[in-house]
Amino acid sequence: MRVCTAPHRGFTLLELLVVMVIIGLLSALVVPRYFSQVGKSEVKITKAQIDALEKALDAYRLDVGRYPSTEQGLVALEAKPANEAKWQGPYLKKAVPVDPWGKPYQYRSPGEKGEFDLFSFGKDGQAGGDGENADITNWN
Repeated sequence: MRVCTAPHRGFTLLELLVVMVIIGLLSALVVPRYFSQVGKSEVKITKAQIDALEKALDAYRLDVGRYPSTEQGLVALEAKPANEAKWQGPYLKKAVPVDPWGKPYQYRSPGEKGEFDLFSFGKDGQAGGDGENADITNWN
């Protein structure tokens, strides 16, 4: 029986270096674009969550006759506040979400911009800012 032995073939160091350089160049072009898209999607998620919270607050108002006070906060959408006989909740299917950056939504009632103010401070967690750091509100 004869065993066929093929010559050993492999990649040279130069070929491996060329491939690594090409992968590095592609990464340098793609990664910044990817992370800018992540920031945009976080803003879109925040706007969608604020919209959902607004709808839940409106349902609360229809039942109770007013929005929850600042002291009651958004937790009034998931747990019955004390002395609230007309409460028919919970008004959310899940617990009150935090914003995509892991911080709680800010809620004031009565609000400075409307009947209630509902907002996120954005990525930096501070008032004001530009781009991803900008506040995301229910009044804009």
